[in-house]
Amino acid sequence: MPLRPLTLAVALALSGGLVACQPQTANETTTPAATQAADEAEGANGIAAKVAAYDEVELTADLSHLAEGDREAIGYLLQAGEIMDELFWKQVYPDKEALLAGISDPATRRFVEINYGPWDRLDGDTPFVEGVEARPPGAGFYPADMTKAEFEAADLPGKDSLYTLVKRNDAGELEVVPYHEAYAEELGRAAELLRQAARVATDEGFRKYLELRADALVTGEYQPSDMAWMDMKTSPIDVVIGPIESYQDALYGKKAAFEAFVLVKDEEWSERLAKFAQHLPALQRELPVDAKYKAESPGSDADLNAYDAIYYGGDANAGAKTIAINLPNDEEVQLAKGSRRLQLKNAMRAKFDAILEPIADELIAPEQREHITFDAFFENVMFHEVAHGLGIKNTLDGKGTVRDALTDLASAFEEGKADILGLYMIGQLGEMGELDAGKLDDNYVTFLAGIFRSVRFGASSAHGQANMAAFNFLKEQGAFSRDAATGHYRVDFEKMKPAVDALSAKILTLQGDGDHAGARAFLDQYGTIGPELQSDLDRIAAANIPVDIVFKQGREVLGLPAAQ
Repeated sequence: MPLRPLTLAVALALSGGLVACQPQTANETTTPAATQAADEAEGANGIAAKVAAYDEVELTADLSHLAEGDREAIGYLLQAGEIMDELFWKQVYPDKEALLAGISDPATRRFVEINYGPWDRLDGDTPFVEGVEARPPGAGFYPADMTKAEFEAADLPGKDSLYTLVKRNDAGELEVVPYHEAYAEELGRAAELLRQAARVATDEGFRKYLELRADALVTGEYQPSDMAWMDMKTSPIDVVIGPIESYQDALYGKKAAFEAFVLVKDEEWSERLAKFAQHLPALQRELPVDAKYKAESPGSDADLNAYDAIYYGGDANAGAKTIAINLPNDEEVQLAKGSRRLQLKNAMRAKFDAILEPIADELIAPEQREHITFDAFFENVMFHEVAHGLGIKNTLDGKGTVRDALTDLASAFEEGKADILGLYMIGQLGEMGELDAGKLDDNYVTFLAGIFRSVRFGASSAHGQANMAAFNFLKEQGAFSRDAATGHYRVDFEKMKPAVDALSAKILTLQGDGDHAGARAFLDQYGTIGPELQSDLDRIAAANIPVDIVFKQGREVLGLPAAQ
C-alpha cells in the first residue's frame, strides 16, 4: 500500500507520545490538576488513534468523457447532496453546532464529524465525548422520553411511515409530522437543485427521474420516482438521494434517514455485469428451501452496473462506508420492476487494497492466501446486492412484510440473507456456466476474509450482526477451521457448500415465517463475538490495519468550478 501523508490525527498521536516520554525532574510533583491534564491527553491520543484508523481516500473519477450538460448537472447534484448531509445531522444529532463548539481537541472534532455525532459507530455506539449519554435508540425520529408502549397504543395515522417524525405537541401528546413539512425549507432547496440538474442533463430517463424525485422531496410520495429510477437505463451519471435506509432507527427500524450518492457510470464494467439479472427467476426457483418460501417471483427487469462514486452524504457517509447499493426498498416496486444493483468500484477497490488484503495476510492460512482476489471480492459484493431480490418479501401468514414482522431485527436478517445467498448464487451460476466454476474457491476464501473486515463494524451495524451470525454458524458446520498454533483460518471447500445451503434455508425460513422470537434466538446464539474471534480482531487492530475509509471529496477534488 503506498505511503500517505501524515494526517492531523497521526501528527497529534505522535506529538502526544513524545510529550508522554519526557521524564519528570526530581523536584516535580504530580498535582490533581496535572493528573487530570494527563488523563485528558491520554483520552485525546486515544481519539487521535481512532481517527487515524480510517484511511483517507480521494473520491474522484474521470469526468472528461461526459457531456458539458452532465458535468454541469453534477455540480447541482453535489449541492443537493450537501443538503441531505445537513438533514441527516438533524435526524441523528440535532445540536451539531453546540456539540462541536464545546470540543477543543481537533481529533475529537474530526471523530464527531466521521460519526455524525458523539457515538463511535464502529464500537457499538460507545460515547466518546465527555458528558454524553448512550445513543437514543430512536435517534431524533421519536421523543427521547417516549416508551414503546406509548407508541404502540397511540392511534396516529402515519406513525409507521418511513417518512414521518413522531413528536410531542404543546400538550405533551404524540403527533406525526411528515418529513416534507418538518424539513420544508431544506427539501425545497434540494428539489430546486434537482430540477436545475434535470434541465441540463443529457439523458431523457434521468431527467424524468430527477423531476419526479424533486416532487417526492416536497410531497413525501416517493414511489413514482422509484419507478422512474428503475426505468432509467442509459444515463452516464446517477444520483441516489432522499430518505432511504432505516438502519438509524434502532427502536423500530421504521424511519428512513437522509443520504446522497453522486455517481459516474463505468460503462466497461457495467457491460460485464449486465447479463446476470436475467437469471434471477431461475435462481429463485433453485433456492435451497421449501417451495412456499420461494413462491414470490422476483422482477427480471433489474440491472447490474458499476459506478465510480464521487460523493457520499448523510447516512451513506456515516461510519463504515457502503461499497454497493441495492434499491429501491419499496417491496411493491421490487415485485413490479426488480431492483437496481450499483457496484461502487472505486470505493470497493480502496477497501480491498487498504483493508481486506492486509487482514488476509494476518489471518488466512498462507496456502489459501492466493485465493484472495479483487475479482472474487467484487463478485461477492455484487451478488450480495443481487441476492436482496431473492427470497420472500411478505410473510406466509399474510399479515404483512418481512420488514414489519421482524421490526428491529429486519435489517440484520436481510443483510445476512444477502451475504449467504450471494455466495450460493455464485456457486449456482458456476454450475450454469455463467461464471468460472473453477474460481469458486476464491469466492469462499475471500468471503471468509470479508467477514473479519465486516465484524469490526460492531453490534450497532446490521452488516456487522449478519456477519457475526454467519461466522459462528459456518464454523459450527465445519465450513472453516482455525489453527490454534498459528491463528490462521482455512476454508474446508467440501463442507462450505452444504453449510451455505443450510444457513440460506435457516434465514429464509425465519423471514418467511415472520418469526421475530426465532430470529432473536438465532442472533442471541450466533450473533456474538467469542473470545477466540475477539483475540483475532485484536491482532488486526494491533497490526494497524485501517478499520474503514473516509473520503476527501467535493468540487475541488473533482476539478469542478466552485458553486455560484
